[in-house]
Amino acid sequence: MNGPDLTQRPPRSPRVRLGGYAILPRMLDKGRATVAGKNGEFHFNCPLDQQFLEFAGIDAEAVKALLAQGQGDGEILAWVQKTSKRTPLEIAAWSEAQDRRGPADVESRQFFQ
Repeated sequence: MNGPDLTQRPPRSPRVRLGGYAILPRMLDKGRATVAGKNGEFHFNCPLDQQFLEFAGIDAEAVKALLAQGQGDGEILAWVQKTSKRTPLEIAAWSEAQDRRGPADVESRQFFQ
């Protein structure tokens, strides 16, 4: 497993897209680093990741298992697309909304700060 070392650099921005999905690349960086034990202060399956997981209708542990197998971004994206069944229009609208949002609830604000 050769994940990013998040003790040395941050994960990708939540605004970076993979298959049109915001948040997904960042979540994958954090997941790979978690599997490798190099996540530093970053948390996989945090409230931000949970926004993506809920929208896509997928399970964090399933994603983590794929990451532990060494699957790349393209392979995981193909799995997400097959599993999620979201349309490109839904993905684009959701990702645009994510770019504009901030931490809304108390738990997310506390985690964000």
